[in-house]
Amino acid sequence: MTHSHSMKRVSVISISEKMKIPATKPEAWFGCRHVQISLMALGFMCCYAVRVTTSVTLEAMTNATSANPDFEQFEWNNSTKDIILSSFFWGYVCTQIIGSIIAHRWGAQKLFSIALFICGLVTLLVPAAAKYSGWEAVCVSRVIAGFCQGTVLPCLHTLLSKWVPMDERGRMSTFVYAGGWIGNVISLLSSGLLSVSSAGWPSCFYVWGGMTIVSGLLAYFIGKESPAEHPSIPQDEKEYIETSLGVTETEEKLPTPWMAMFTSIPMWALLVTQCAHNWGFWMLLTKIPSYMASVLRFDIKQNGMLTALPYLTAWLLSFPTSYVSDLLIKKNVVSVGASRKICNSIGQWIPAIALIGLGYVDKDHPQVAVAILVIAVASNVAVYCGHNVNHMDLSPNFAGNLMGITNTVANVCSILAPLIASVVVTEPSNALQWRNIFFLSAIIYFLGNLVFVLFGTSKIQKWNDPVTESKDKSVTEAAVENGYTKKGKINEGVVPE
Repeated sequence: MTHSHSMKRVSVISISEKMKIPATKPEAWFGCRHVQISLMALGFMCCYAVRVTTSVTLEAMTNATSANPDFEQFEWNNSTKDIILSSFFWGYVCTQIIGSIIAHRWGAQKLFSIALFICGLVTLLVPAAAKYSGWEAVCVSRVIAGFCQGTVLPCLHTLLSKWVPMDERGRMSTFVYAGGWIGNVISLLSSGLLSVSSAGWPSCFYVWGGMTIVSGLLAYFIGKESPAEHPSIPQDEKEYIETSLGVTETEEKLPTPWMAMFTSIPMWALLVTQCAHNWGFWMLLTKIPSYMASVLRFDIKQNGMLTALPYLTAWLLSFPTSYVSDLLIKKNVVSVGASRKICNSIGQWIPAIALIGLGYVDKDHPQVAVAILVIAVASNVAVYCGHNVNHMDLSPNFAGNLMGITNTVANVCSILAPLIASVVVTEPSNALQWRNIFFLSAIIYFLGNLVFVLFGTSKIQKWNDPVTESKDKSVTEAAVENGYTKKGKINEGVVPE
């Protein structure tokens, strides 16, 4: 089969057929793809750490007695703090789709590295902004950080779709995205320790801002867009990745099939389940500390450690979960589609059941509540082998664009979840009100996954390659006019020029 850059010869073999060609594992157990994956995971860890450290550090900034009293305290009320925390998402929601378009046309690796660098830079400036310009300037820095991070998920999905072979997709994608979970853990624990240290609360922004800048520089100088653009990748590894993904080199930039995407039922199934996931994830991340303090009566020190515990457990579980998922696919025990739906069901239905159980635990059994929370959050990590890699299944060419669309809508749920929780839970010590919000989240989890199970798929969609699709159609018509039939020369792979 040939595929020249001039595009004069047209291959009629589809990508799905290419993927059936067996890919031979490269000799080296640690290759260039592993370096690229590590850079992505480091960058994503820093993204989440920058996001979470602000919520922890704000308490030290507004209550000097809870941290190092030698540093300035700001008289910001709860309303102002909520505005600062939400300001990140104002920028974050705006750049998902724009970021996916830029990543597709200009290059995901460049955009990813620049986004990390700018995000780290504005994080470094937060202490100075707070001191000299007040909370409004802090909001501006958070909006800019949100703008930058809005491009990160589309970039990561675009890069993963080019670098990760099919039989490694579950575990490598999970490794990258689980970086966010370990970022949560390290940030929750380190921010408290840094705030009470001699370096004070500004050190939280300096440490994580500096780390994010470093990760951006590493991504810029070491990161590569694809195996084809890596100057020193071993030939056997390059062939392994490209054969597995069914890649053919072409100079053409594919037009983005927006209409086909928005009329695709599997895309809508993916969008619905991603919205359900975001609702549950941010509900747990933002509201559980309040639940622990108000209902279970844990003090602040216990609260920080117990809030981090479920995310640490989830990160540890992500490795065996993703490995088993990929192994079952590789051994043909389950199909790719079945694996995605099983993992997604574990990641959303088990937390749904756990949340219902949590609603019936009273303050006399805090250990039971903590155990249920660990189960709810830790099992949620299975979605990274479920719907979270489904964008790449549906369309390797437009995985970043798909993530941009679904994550834009899903992040509206990220914003709504804590707001609606505040409306429902008017008395934080009222366990019955918390039960209502847990039940609501369980229903959303259940319905979101049900839609994915019924209407989701792992099959590559026809609109993944719009150029080939249109050329195949015109080639077929031309061939028929010239006396060729579907049983004849068209199926031989090359149509006469």
